[in-house]
Amino acid sequence: MGKAMNQFTLDLAVAPGARYVAGVDEAGRGPLAGPVVVAAVVFAPGRTPINGLADSKQLCAERREALYDRIVQRALAWHVVSVEVEDIDRINIFQATMLGMRRAVEAVAHVAELARVDGNALPRGLPCPAEAWVGGDARDRAIMAASILAKVTRDRTMIKMHSTWPQYGFDRHKGYSTPEHLAALAQHGPCPHHRRSFAPVRERLVATVA
Repeated sequence: MGKAMNQFTLDLAVAPGARYVAGVDEAGRGPLAGPVVVAAVVFAPGRTPINGLADSKQLCAERREALYDRIVQRALAWHVVSVEVEDIDRINIFQATMLGMRRAVEAVAHVAELARVDGNALPRGLPCPAEAWVGGDARDRAIMAASILAKVTRDRTMIKMHSTWPQYGFDRHKGYSTPEHLAALAQHGPCPHHRRSFAPVRERLVATVA
């Protein structure tokens, strides 16, 4: 109760009277391959909430897919951004995530009075007032919805990637550092979708050269 009241007070301080809030979340900061994906979702105030929303990590793939369709149908505005591996390697994963967040918020800024971002960092240059909310993907419906859109979009990307690069098992581990993925990386070396700025991939490249 105390946390909710403190956050409500912060909302008023950041954007007095804000009712149209863009929830913002990402998927894919940690994997060794594939994009980092960011979504922003705005729901109309007073509209009946979507049942079953939760942090995407707490939902099975089938449930996330079903909720994805309901979110895009019911949201007042939504947008998903994929920041590709080239940008991740060029500016680092943190800055790539911030870039994706900024682009996602810009796309819904025509209706959003406030951006509420999951985590403890905010991108610079947002077009509306914003706040970082640690654990927001378990506490705020718009952030939950954004986490689902980001996760489903990224999973679809990795499954599609598997059709071209089946030797890595992207359809199963989605690019994360699992024993299966590390073994495939050691056997086959990195593909163009691997993040060369990440240590396991970089170390494999060095070993190949040596």
